[in-house]
Amino acid sequence: MEIINFVEVSEQLQTVNDYVRFGASQFNHAQLYFGHGTNNAWDEALTLVMHELALPRDMSADIMQCQLISQERVAILQLFERRIVEAVPAAYLTNQAMFCNLPFYVDERVLVPRSPIGELIENEFAGLIENPPLRILDLCTGSGCIAIACAVTFPDAEVDAVDLSIDALNVAQINIDGHGLSAQVIPIQSDVFSGVSEQRYDLIVTNPPYVDQEDVDSLPQEFLHEPKMGLGSGFDGLDITRKILAQAAEHLNDKGVLICEVGNSQVHLTAAFPNVPFQWLEFEHGGHGVFRLTKAQLEQHQQDFAQ
Repeated sequence: MEIINFVEVSEQLQTVNDYVRFGASQFNHAQLYFGHGTNNAWDEALTLVMHELALPRDMSADIMQCQLISQERVAILQLFERRIVEAVPAAYLTNQAMFCNLPFYVDERVLVPRSPIGELIENEFAGLIENPPLRILDLCTGSGCIAIACAVTFPDAEVDAVDLSIDALNVAQINIDGHGLSAQVIPIQSDVFSGVSEQRYDLIVTNPPYVDQEDVDSLPQEFLHEPKMGLGSGFDGLDITRKILAQAAEHLNDKGVLICEVGNSQVHLTAAFPNVPFQWLEFEHGGHGVFRLTKAQLEQHQQDFAQ
């Protein structure tokens, strides 16, 4: 789909604001999907323009009226074209995403950070844990965003960041080094708990693959740029979550807590385990499908999870 005529557009648009407005209009005409760091066409266009100009997004109105030089115009239009024609999420075009007000390097080896668990971290898991955790496990770490945000929030904690994907762990290592946390956050290859078999934690936080097959089959094109193993998890989206529930208790300390995201597969989880008292968490800034269980609750329902 050819949307942009470089010559014509570069001659007609002049200012920063012109390009943001044009990009937003083109994105809306193309009916793009937004959900990888922004939720609307204007913010998506603003992200790409300011990235190319090496400027923060919250610039003053005066800067928005500044004119662009020809090289800047062409580079911005090239980003717009890739966003439209290839449906590449802005985060992959810029190789940057924000999570808990922290910047993270991302590419197509990892999912774009967007978990509502970020809100829980910013609130220091208030009301969900008794004491600040000293040992934290981020299961299915991907880019390492949850592990790193936890380490920043709880500077006295040791954080293990585990993932089955070596590619994902390589990206996590970039972010760990970038935030200067190599002594606090340890990346570990692990198939669920296999790589930390002898370890115990005060808090296990996990955003595992949880998209059910029906949703996988109908995902917008933007999601096709994300690693498949980070999205789908069986027919009902719960293949990995079942393993987590069955094994988490033995990796928690006595007052330990599991926080797990299952998104839209919440309906499948409650149907599969009707006797389990999942505490479904609420969010001020959007999000759903995140539950809390204590070690005691996990142990109490081991027979349910073993089925």
